[in-house]
Amino acid sequence: MNSNDITHTLSTYVTTQILKQPKRILKGDEPLISSGLIDSFHLVDLGLFIEDKFGVRIEDSELNADTFDTLDQLVVLIQSRQ
Repeated sequence: MNSNDITHTLSTYVTTQILKQPKRILKGDEPLISSGLIDSFHLVDLGLFIEDKFGVRIEDSELNADTFDTLDQLVVLIQSRQ
């Protein structure tokens, strides 16, 4: 799966399942956690979604703004583990 496909999949999940704003467009570099867009409960949901959808392991210690703050960061993380 290429980075554009991963970004689209993540963006769709975040906008429809977490934000409940399916028409919203998330940019790859838009802060999710540090901006308050996603809270800690949704962060866990996003981590589980990534594990299920992309078959990669996410450590609990990685569920933070340093690793998970933008779609671009998530794409790099996912691709590094596939």
